[in-house]
Amino acid sequence: MKNDKFRSAEWFQGAYKGNYVHRSWMKNQGFPADLFDGRPVIGICNTWSELTPCNAHLRELADFVKRGVYEAGGFPVEFPVMSLGESNMRPAAMMFRNLASMDVEETVRANPIDGLVLLVGCDKTTPALVMGAASCDLPTIVVSGGPMLTGTFRGQKLGSGTDMFRLSEEVKGGRLSSADFLASEAAMSRSAGSCNTMGTASTMACMVESLGLALPGNAAIPAVDSRRRTLSQLSGRRIVEMVREGLNLSKLLTRVAFENAIKINGAVGGSTNAVIHLLAIAGRIGVDLTLEDWDHLGSDVPTLVNLMPSGKYLMEDFFAAGGLPPLLRQLCEAGLINGTAQTVTGHSLYENVAQEEAFDRDVIRPLDNALTKQGGIAVLRGNIVPKGAVLKPSAASPHLMQHSGRAVVFDSIEDYHARIGDPDLDVDESSVMVLRNCGPVGYPGMPEVANMGLPPKLLQRGVKDMVRLSDARMSGTAYGTVVLHAAPEAAIGGPLALIRSGDIITLDVAGRRIDVNLSPDEMDVRRHAWTPPDLKRDAYAQFFSDHVMQADTGCDFDFLVGARATVIPRVFI
Repeated sequence: MKNDKFRSAEWFQGAYKGNYVHRSWMKNQGFPADLFDGRPVIGICNTWSELTPCNAHLRELADFVKRGVYEAGGFPVEFPVMSLGESNMRPAAMMFRNLASMDVEETVRANPIDGLVLLVGCDKTTPALVMGAASCDLPTIVVSGGPMLTGTFRGQKLGSGTDMFRLSEEVKGGRLSSADFLASEAAMSRSAGSCNTMGTASTMACMVESLGLALPGNAAIPAVDSRRRTLSQLSGRRIVEMVREGLNLSKLLTRVAFENAIKINGAVGGSTNAVIHLLAIAGRIGVDLTLEDWDHLGSDVPTLVNLMPSGKYLMEDFFAAGGLPPLLRQLCEAGLINGTAQTVTGHSLYENVAQEEAFDRDVIRPLDNALTKQGGIAVLRGNIVPKGAVLKPSAASPHLMQHSGRAVVFDSIEDYHARIGDPDLDVDESSVMVLRNCGPVGYPGMPEVANMGLPPKLLQRGVKDMVRLSDARMSGTAYGTVVLHAAPEAAIGGPLALIRSGDIITLDVAGRRIDVNLSPDEMDVRRHAWTPPDLKRDAYAQFFSDHVMQADTGCDFDFLVGARATVIPRVFI
């Protein structure tokens, strides 16, 4: 008897030769006949790869997910998708986020899958898989790989990325030897898992939990902790129930869920990359979300999680303090987020966390002792960035939040590297460093280079921060007074292309402005004299440049935006 309840029934239920083909070839893996009796088929979408160090342990977690699926009466099938490793991929993992999302979407559309478990970790794997799943709108649950353990070097804790940037600057400033810098390398990454700071990987793990897409506690359990395996197994059980309940992704990814996530990003001191990723996810599921939402929803939320790069602790400390659930409870009870939002558990966000406690109030701060009173992401406008740019106040220097200075312009990241060490470079601590042609089209792929290292001659004088402006991104582990994601970017004729060294740039974060002191007439003259760069490229790079949207709308491909559901391919053998 054919079971029409699940999508996979079109493949596995029936006596036609097509059904025979689907069942017979699957059985060559040793699957018994009763797995094809109409039970839910759960696709385990795995971004495991030895080239993605943060995700290299996901094969083991997949086995625990399978246990849970079998226990709940489902049929688990694991499949690979393109893995995106921030530490190895060039020119930028971001160049392949949309491609990986297409891999997920088309694999799901083409195969007998009723529900999805997304195994994610390193920065871009989380948004890529959620974007692809959102385009299919099946029941979906996310399992993050978790952060690595805290590293220590000569008695000091090391935060992934954050301390790498700090130690590198100390070498340039003459305060640390190159030998000591290299000796810290092995101590920085001492276990499986993603960055142990509140970088983009941990931020996106917080975001999926905030959106209601993961079981409570998912964001902070260390990668090698046995409780990460337990969560994986429980997620396997729960996805089978979600399929039977018809709890599709669109029922969770609502406008309210995105509003909550934006506010929670401010509370955890999350990465600026979350702006681009949440805009892209919202675009896929058909929720109207804009850059302005990030500012007016999140700007007044205090930063309460005291983690690097905004604070001093690491993800292992966050987990020991209770992780994200007690923070969610605190925000719900303060009326800062909407606790009625539905989650993968079948319960509301507040119901999931109503009994949770914070065990270290320096790691998870109370509202009256916030790390910064105004966290979130500041969205700036001005004659340089008419479509916007972003800045992370919790990682910036207060004395630079209102600042004017002479521009020092670098036309590419290669130009920056060639000139930054020149002792004759005309730059001082009041200058505004400008890096352009590193946006989504210009590089392509929008690399994480916006947080340019300071000139060595200034580091040697003790300068620790300067205003920096770019159409690039920066790592979530980075810090500093950096204005990034400038839109439209320089390579397509954005005003950033018109800036010259010596121009006066004014940053006013409170007023949400960044402007260059040029008249409209002068900018028009420069615009007419501007020559577009040659952007002819090979293969995928050209395809990417032709279709990628700007940072203010999420950098998705233009043809992928818009809600659409999974269809069953019609073919008869």
